Amino acid sequence: MKYESLLERFLSYVKVNTRSDENSTTTPTTPAQKEFALVRGEEMKKYGVIDVHYIDANGYIIGTIPANTDKKVKKIGFLGHVDTADFNADGINPQVLENYDGQSVIKLGSTEFSLDPAEFPNLKKYEGHTLVHTDGTTLLGADDKSGVTEIMTLAEYLYNHPEIEHGEIRIGFGPDEEIGIGADKFDVSDFDVDFAYTVDGGPLGELEYETFSAAGATIHFQGKNVHPGTAKNQMVNALQLAIDFHNALPEFDRPEKTEAREGFFHLLKIEGTPEEASMTYIIRDHDRAKFEMRKESVSNIAKMMNENLGIERVKVNMKDQYYNMAEIIQKDFWMIELAKKAMENLGIKPVIEPVRGGTDGSKISFMGLPTPNLFAGGENMHGRYEFVSVQVMEKAVDTLLEIIHLNQED
Repeated sequence: MKYESLLERFLSYVKVNTRSDENSTTTPTTPAQKEFALVRGEEMKKYGVIDVHYIDANGYIIGTIPANTDKKVKKIGFLGHVDTADFNADGINPQVLENYDGQSVIKLGSTEFSLDPAEFPNLKKYEGHTLVHTDGTTLLGADDKSGVTEIMTLAEYLYNHPEIEHGEIRIGFGPDEEIGIGADKFDVSDFDVDFAYTVDGGPLGELEYETFSAAGATIHFQGKNVHPGTAKNQMVNALQLAIDFHNALPEFDRPEKTEAREGFFHLLKIEGTPEEASMTYIIRDHDRAKFEMRKESVSNIAKMMNENLGIERVKVNMKDQYYNMAEIIQKDFWMIELAKKAMENLGIKPVIEPVRGGTDGSKISFMGLPTPNLFAGGENMHGRYEFVSVQVMEKAVDTLLEIIHLNQED
């Protein structure tokens, strides 16, 4: 279905820099996220959304599309996040390419970068589509401005079509998903629905209920720096300790060497001097037992190094971030069947695969509200090569409407 305001809405949303900041201690981590959320709250009110409220404690803007039926219908929720990833988000200048031919190289603005089907074969499936891409200097922000756009377009469509019967629908947008803390303070009782979906997935048909379990680890190395000319049997180079630590991890358990349900250790950052150094990792696995073993491996390597050094020079600070929401959702699979049927009714082939990542639904599911993830359309997310199809975004709105319809019929 065509939605006249969808593209204009999306273009206006992505131009706002709402990048989160992992070094901040505020909620949300950047003021722009709160400002963006408050503007969305005013937009909600234009479309008849009631009880619109911003929660200072967690940075969420929440509203209710009131029921217009006397039937007893389960309350449904749709959630997106307003922040964008760790890539330049200043001066986003989205480019619109109509009727893409599925084979041409797309030049990204005036930069030397381009989207080439030889490098990005996913482009070939978008023949005839209108694509929105970057100008090569920033990310696009389709993760998750596409989801926010689709949920707001849903609200507008229901407001303009009061003949569509539905139960109570709650919509909400939160901060800081990209840095893994956005749902930490989510208020399930305030959202007050029977089931929910995040609209935060990728290409057409994605229906996700299985994520990684995730932890973050910072390893600190304390060296002993002396003049290199007299260093023999005296110097302890903290940077060398860091290299030794990394080399003790399984060589092929890295993102670039793994796929599907295979877990990994991902080195995000290394910095320091011979005197002092640190490394930051993310640790991922779909299997909880293997996840725990990976964390144990990190601790054991540090313990072994300290024993060999005869002094504690390696310290590990490790924290769980989220868990595989399949542990919750597999106990009651009807939400997945509902979304699957909605897609099939629309001629969309459901793509049910494990997510090599996580969503806010991972944490929210463990809070007692099962929250699988629906496609929002973004491709090549989190960088200059990001793009999204307008037609896929429209189909995402269609899917939300069909889920609402099927929920009304049950």
